[in-house]
Amino acid sequence: MDMNIAIIAAGSAIGAGLAVITGIGAGIGQGFAAGKAAEAVGNQPEAKGDITQTMLLGAAAQFGIFFAFLGAILLGFNGLEAASIGIIGGADGPTATLLTSKLAPHMLGTIALAAYSYMALVPVIQPPIIRALTTKEERAIKMEQLRPVSKTEKIVFPIVSMIIVIGLLPTAAPLIGMLMLGNLLKESGVVPKLVETAQNSLMYIITIFLGLTVGATANAETFLTLQTLGVTAMGLVAFSVGTASGVLFGKIMCKATGGKVNPMIGAAGVSAVPMAARVVQKVGQEENPSNFLLMHAMGPNVSGVIGSAVVAGILLKFFM
Repeated sequence: MDMNIAIIAAGSAIGAGLAVITGIGAGIGQGFAAGKAAEAVGNQPEAKGDITQTMLLGAAAQFGIFFAFLGAILLGFNGLEAASIGIIGGADGPTATLLTSKLAPHMLGTIALAAYSYMALVPVIQPPIIRALTTKEERAIKMEQLRPVSKTEKIVFPIVSMIIVIGLLPTAAPLIGMLMLGNLLKESGVVPKLVETAQNSLMYIITIFLGLTVGATANAETFLTLQTLGVTAMGLVAFSVGTASGVLFGKIMCKATGGKVNPMIGAAGVSAVPMAARVVQKVGQEENPSNFLLMHAMGPNVSGVIGSAVVAGILLKFFM
């Protein structure tokens, strides 16, 4: 039993560190998309209100985390375990791994399995929810394309984001810091070799070791239990509610802007980048083949990554 505890503790610690490092690769991968949102505001001041509103959809989609947190409390989980279960709704594997390793390391294998499984199942879970909450006319709404601008806004975006988020919530520093570092490396354009290494070989190596260390914590005593089924079910609820809340907020925004915002982009507010945005693009083109929503959906998508990191920081602040 002592050996099992030692393995879980070691796996949790190593997994947490690797999860934070994976933020670099994620940040690089999202660098182009995040920069698009910033440059759009910089080059289209008249569209600033619309772009800022679409990025708020990322915050709306975090409702699933708190819904699952309360649900887990009602099912008898303690606060630390409930917080770890709720973060699955953010659909952000590294964030879920880091938070769980700090709050409920005995559940790390279960939480990681659920979080990464639902990230992979985004194309299966989201389309039915989107179609159920929107009309054919809403799904066919075309949004105006954004114009490209200079590199300045792209570089300023990660720096300002780090300053604001870390200043307000220091506990989110590891997640936001690594994410924005990767973003900055990509957008600066001065370290191409580092960018290539981080988003390819380094990312693959870290993913392998992350899987090994997290997998080492999934022993039979803690993994093959009814609790695992409960966690998996609550994770599905969290992810589904997050998607639905994003779409519903998108519908409100659609009405408020006179039909300029396609409510489907709210589904991209979960942190599964870029899968959730691609799902929105695919569903949109099924209704209107000339509709291109990918870059519009990336605004809420990247905002969802930042939002889930902020929520994780809030939970760490309250429970650590």
